[in-house]
This record gives sequence, structure tokens and C-alpha cells, in this order.
Amino acid sequence: MSAWLDQPTLVGRHVTLRPLASDDRDALVAAAADGALTDLFFTNVSGLADPDAFMAATFRERDFGRAMPFAVIAADARLVGLTRFMRMNQNHRRLEIGGTFYARSVQRTGINTEAKLLLLTQAFEAMDCNVVQIRTDWFNKRSQTAIERLGAKRDGVLRNHQVIDGRIRDIVVYSIIAGEWAGVKQNLRYLLSRHGEEQ
Repeated sequence: MSAWLDQPTLVGRHVTLRPLASDDRDALVAAAADGALTDLFFTNVSGLADPDAFMAATFRERDFGRAMPFAVIAADARLVGLTRFMRMNQNHRRLEIGGTFYARSVQRTGINTEAKLLLLTQAFEAMDCNVVQIRTDWFNKRSQTAIERLGAKRDGVLRNHQVIDGRIRDIVVYSIIAGEWAGVKQNLRYLLSRHGEEQ
């Protein structure tokens, strides 16, 4: 099947990304509890405060062909987070990497860097994407720093783009285009080589 339809399992040294399953619900809740991530109003993980609704919405997007949600599995086999391809558009060969969170205990361990390397390799080399976007909330400065460190470039700010729990949300949009992938890939491999310093 097409790489746009058949969700893979992506395996690295520090992390494995496998298709999210309904049985992952409790492990996701536990991962989000590590660091009280559901309290972060500027992240999508706050939706896990209602885990059943969160899982239903995630699988609905998957079933419509707009998303591929991945469970993030650490080297010790623990589920430590979630990431996904989303806003997938095969005709225009573009998608977004988003809806990502990691348990506090595995942040800054190399997991995010390697997960992005695996996802971007799949997007550009298997799915032949023209562009991959990464978005984050205006108030999530830590996420913006991490995205820029990966090598993505800031496209701009979508002002008043969403209303979340009554708050009007501005979204910062970053992207990597196909012609930049070789350099970004080299940068990600360099970051991974600096054991212990990765974001």
C-alpha cells in the first residue's frame, strides 16, 4: 500500500514509534501525569484530562486518513509519549508533525531528536513530501526553541487561529521543505551524536 495509507513502525536506538492502539489509553495518561503535562494550557496534551474523548478524537482523525498517531516507546519498552503525522494531504504532498508530548522524565534525553529524525525520514524519503510543518502555541516558548534547534524555519504566526477552552490561540508555524531535508538530517544526526545534550 501507499506510504500515505500504511502506517509503519519506526525504530531507532533510543525510541520506537509504533501505531497507537486503544489499549495505550492508560499508559498515555500515566505518561502525561509525569510532569503534570495536562496542566499546560498551551499544549494539546491538556485534552488528555478527558482521555476517552482524546482517544476517540485521535482515532477519528486516523480513520479519516488525516493522521497517523504514534505511541512513543523508550528503549526500556515504556510508553513515554505520543506524536503523529496530522493534516496529511497526499495530493499536495504535505503534512504536519504535531500533537506531540513526552513524559517529563524522558525530556532532553535524545528521544525527541531521534523521533523527529525517524518521522522526517519517513515523510521525505518514503512519502516524498514537499513540505513538513510543525506548529506550536505562541506561549510555548520551550517548544519553539526545540523546533528551531531541529532546523525548521519559522514561517509566521497564525493570529486568533483557534479557540481552546475559551482562550483565543495564536499558532507559530514552522516548516522544513524538501530541499532543506539533507541539511536538517545532518543536523539531527549531529545532535544525536552529542550524547545527553539532545532535546
